[in-house]
Amino acid sequence: MALLEGKVAVITGAGRGLGEAYARLFAAEGAAVVINDIGRSADGMWLADEVAESIRAGGGKAAAHTGDISDVAIGAGLIDFARAQFCGVDILVNNAGILRDKSLLKMEEADWDLVQKVNLKSMYAVTRPALAAMKEAGKGGVIVNTSSVSGIVGNFGQANYAASKAGVWGFSHVLALEGAKFGVRVWTLAPAAVSALTAGLMSEDMCAQLAPEHVAQVALYMVSGLSGQRTGHTIFASGQGIRELKLLPSPGIRGGGSGTPVTARALAEAEEQLYYPAPALTIMDFSK
Repeated sequence: MALLEGKVAVITGAGRGLGEAYARLFAAEGAAVVINDIGRSADGMWLADEVAESIRAGGGKAAAHTGDISDVAIGAGLIDFARAQFCGVDILVNNAGILRDKSLLKMEEADWDLVQKVNLKSMYAVTRPALAAMKEAGKGGVIVNTSSVSGIVGNFGQANYAASKAGVWGFSHVLALEGAKFGVRVWTLAPAAVSALTAGLMSEDMCAQLAPEHVAQVALYMVSGLSGQRTGHTIFASGQGIRELKLLPSPGIRGGGSGTPVTARALAEAEEQLYYPAPALTIMDFSK
């Protein structure tokens, strides 16, 4: 039996790249997919329409939505559209996102605001009505929020993007706690995959290692029964490796107790207990 038979999946930013790979795989596994994307192809066609038409031509169930979900009303409208088309929402993948890379001293307010709007506000705009719909249906559900290694460990020239993706990480932690009341499982996905913008800069072998289809299989695991009742996890995924990312404490230094603080000098003397030993874990290894 297909892993997602009878399920309805809403995927934002699904007109190409990772989102498209999710949509095609989920549809192949029996889901009815709602593809949201505001992008157009070179000939002016909506990317969402092209993907949906292709899935339907292959015998799958798909519908396209081309609204800007960073608008709260349109985000709610996406969930209403999914319910009208396929009578429910069981899965939400918040995948939509943009880059406006510049070092901080060169970054204008518009560069900052747009990235926060698309990458973070859209997540609020869509997730709130999706969670409400899942609660009302009483069948639980799964929500996957797309973060980034940039938001967890940083990357030069991406202060706006990293801030938005770190926000996604925090949002997911809270959503996992709140969603548990309604049987809604929540994942954070930190993917590494080639895109239309980066394909020309990579070798053929690297493009194969970082193909979106590798990450799509991880997303399928997350949203299907294969992952059981797991919730609240953050997974890094690429063709090079798949691993959980967690915030873990170092051994640390005990407080002074009795109202006596640890002095700055004492802290410096014992700082090997405060920090993780170097070098830190490399999440992505592009040396091979």
